Amino acid sequence: MNVTTGKHRTQPVLTGSVYVVLFLLGAVEGMIGSFQYSRMAGSVPLAAIAFCLALLVTCLLAGWGMRSVSGALVPAIGWLIASFVLSMPVANGSVVITASTPGEWYLYGGTLSAVIAVAASFGSWIRAARPQQAGPQPSGPQPSGPQPSGPQPP
Repeated sequence: MNVTTGKHRTQPVLTGSVYVVLFLLGAVEGMIGSFQYSRMAGSVPLAAIAFCLALLVTCLLAGWGMRSVSGALVPAIGWLIASFVLSMPVANGSVVITASTPGEWYLYGGTLSAVIAVAASFGSWIRAARPQQAGPQPSGPQPSGPQPSGPQPP
């Protein structure tokens, strides 16, 4: 560690700050989506589907960028908290997200998008952590094509 600059101590602060920003990004997506989900193209809840896809892409990219499952999980948690808090009725009985087809597409589709993104990040994490085959690995370029069997001439 460089004592004069303290570079070693800035890594946890930077990582924590990125997670806070990812949480806020998910929460902002949830708040915007909660008010705009009902836009439709004919009978198709196009805005609800678009917000679900945006959440999926956000979580996948966050998991990829942070190289961790928690990178995908943090914006999903922000979205879940914002969306489900805004879907609860208030004291006077009004709700932001109604029990309509677009509302159900938004809530169920967004939750499914978050689960898919976290599972995909978890799957890529498992594949990356898989140990290599046992035994010595040859170094250098490997010949291509069929190899002759039997004793080799000197």
